[in-house]
Amino acid sequence: MARNNQPKEYAVIGLGRFGSSVARTLMERGALVLGVDRSPEIVQELANALTQAVALDSTDEDALREIDIMSFKTVIVAIGTNFEANLMTTVALRDLGVQTIVCKALNERQKQILLKVGANRVVLPEYEAGNRLAQELTLPGVIGQLDLGPGHTVGELKTPESVVGQQLGRSDLLKLGVTVLAVKRSDRLIVSPAPDFVLRAEDVLVVVGSSQSIERCTDLG
Repeated sequence: MARNNQPKEYAVIGLGRFGSSVARTLMERGALVLGVDRSPEIVQELANALTQAVALDSTDEDALREIDIMSFKTVIVAIGTNFEANLMTTVALRDLGVQTIVCKALNERQKQILLKVGANRVVLPEYEAGNRLAQELTLPGVIGQLDLGPGHTVGELKTPESVVGQQLGRSDLLKLGVTVLAVKRSDRLIVSPAPDFVLRAEDVLVVVGSSQSIERCTDLG
């Protein structure tokens, strides 16, 4: 596999439901993907779906060295229930000098341990999915949110009914402390809409502000 040209290349270790989903999505986005799993049966199932798939014990540093895992800038460790294997794989990748290691964890305790032993980023898929669901249920006007840090959130909002037909610069949205970064209208994306931009009912607004400000936008009705 070529290493110095586009498209980007990733290795995904652990090809269960989460790992295989990540690997397939990366492929759909034009990346080259090496899939690694301990199970030859799983590797065989995904052999035609990925750029390359190999069966090996990822806790074995020598085995990882043999497949040149160090040449991948980003390696995703998607091992699920076997936390010991997850941990040992992360340590091996760190010792081999992999630049970016992204790990899956089942809980906050596992996350903190993985970060301490060398993971650059740790995701909690079940927690994050539950958090998104809770947001959708409690804030039905908010389509999605991305936390940027304390006090700053990017969110997608359905246009509140009370501001439909208003010019953006005179709408109640600005009074609530949010900034409209872009507007999705049908298949168009209007970036930095002008103050005289008139809002429509079908518009989706991409806004930045505090979580509280975005929540108040949904109360406009």
